[in-house]
Amino acid sequence: MKRLLRKLGVVLIMLLLEGAVLFTLSRLVSPVAAVLEVAVSLVAVFFVITIIDAHGETAYETLWILLILIFPLPGLTLYWLFSKKSILNPLGSMLDHSRKKMPYILDNRFERYTDLEKHNLRLAETFRYIEDKTGFPTLPVESAEFFPLGEKMYEKMLDDLKSAQDYIFVEYFILNHGAMLDSMLAIMEEKAQAGVDVRILYDDFGSLSTFSAEDASALRKKGIKCFAFNPLLLVRGTVNNRDHRKILIIDGQVAYSGGINLADEYINRKMRFNYWKDIGFRLSGAPVKNYVKMFIEFWNAYTPVQVRLSPDRFLPPTRDVAPVNNGYVLSYYDSPFTEDAVSNSLYIELLSQATKYAYFYTPYLMFGDSLLSAFSRAAERGVDVKIFMPGIPDKKLVYRMSRSFYPALLKAGVKIYEYTPGFLHAKASVVDGKIATIGSVNLDYRSLFLHFENNSLFYKTPLIKDLVKDFKATEKLSLERTEQNLKFSRPGKLLNILLRLLSPLC
Repeated sequence: MKRLLRKLGVVLIMLLLEGAVLFTLSRLVSPVAAVLEVAVSLVAVFFVITIIDAHGETAYETLWILLILIFPLPGLTLYWLFSKKSILNPLGSMLDHSRKKMPYILDNRFERYTDLEKHNLRLAETFRYIEDKTGFPTLPVESAEFFPLGEKMYEKMLDDLKSAQDYIFVEYFILNHGAMLDSMLAIMEEKAQAGVDVRILYDDFGSLSTFSAEDASALRKKGIKCFAFNPLLLVRGTVNNRDHRKILIIDGQVAYSGGINLADEYINRKMRFNYWKDIGFRLSGAPVKNYVKMFIEFWNAYTPVQVRLSPDRFLPPTRDVAPVNNGYVLSYYDSPFTEDAVSNSLYIELLSQATKYAYFYTPYLMFGDSLLSAFSRAAERGVDVKIFMPGIPDKKLVYRMSRSFYPALLKAGVKIYEYTPGFLHAKASVVDGKIATIGSVNLDYRSLFLHFENNSLFYKTPLIKDLVKDFKATEKLSLERTEQNLKFSRPGKLLNILLRLLSPLC
């Protein structure tokens, strides 16, 4: 709590200073207030035209247009500081600089589309699209294991950490001291002393009250290179862009990901919002290279120069990998600074190709009009579309915002289930039992457009059958929401409209 109050105190001081500067400027220019008002209005109109011309997500554009037109000066200031296209945001250029020094691992790729094109040419085009937009290749699965609960994955993570010989790369949104994190750190400390290269990158905002700069410093003294992503030092344009990724890599041979952070509620050692439902997976073999590349690009972009990694050491030239009849996986990451919101586009693609069913896990439900339309169209043409949400929320306002999207979805025929034992934090989808995604991506605006996320797209992999079983088991523990048992009063319906408009802010 003290760490949280200390950081919030710094933010408050910066806000007060910025307010004082704005107040002083307003007093100085009062003699020419009329001229200033006209100038601000012209600038506001220019920015509104620019926003409209950008052809971005409608809900996001509408919110900024309203703010700028109703409150020109504050609206322009907020847009300048915090919009996705903020000119005060250096994170994108830092990542581009790092990426240019990375080997292009799509080179020398084997002919992996034969099976895809034979059975589904349209889906093969989707894989090519994701490859072209992210720079990550589709690779044959050597081994992929699904975990329906965080506690099951945690046990396997400990075993793999103990076997590390060369390096351990860790990247998570939340680090929180307790049984899970501390047991893993104990192994990492022992490995670091034995000469294993151990590196940890965590999000400063995600770990705001749970893991401090002092904690990171203590780990560095023990030989673990630990740094915060995008520290909350000042009120600036980067505050919205968080590292929401969840990655553990061991020796370049094993990678873990999913929705699970390193905190006790994810393994139900600490009860928050009753039972915590999350999922994850373990990859081994050649596909781990994608996760190694993800980590090195980020590490070299956002950590001090003296601890940067050499890509050549960890990413040798890509070799042709023969299929092993376990299907394929394309692991990639989203950046808010790319032209396309890749995961948002991917889900639209998958929904458009679904013929039988499409199931989704998400703890939050606040997406843009394009994805809302994709869900609705799939259900309207007869696809069995199901979205699974928490039964007990972690954030009541966000939960109410999520529910504001229910009426439109239910009217289109989308089925919505709320997990009654507690909080569902999983992020996954499965379409027609042949293709699935598991990663860190929520179906909310922040995940889809503002955060850095990672995701894995699986095709014809045995893991998919396990995921389908998990959806069916979760459905038995969930309450289906219908138009009959989820009625909103007239004020409630008006509130829904307002909440959906404001949802890009949450």
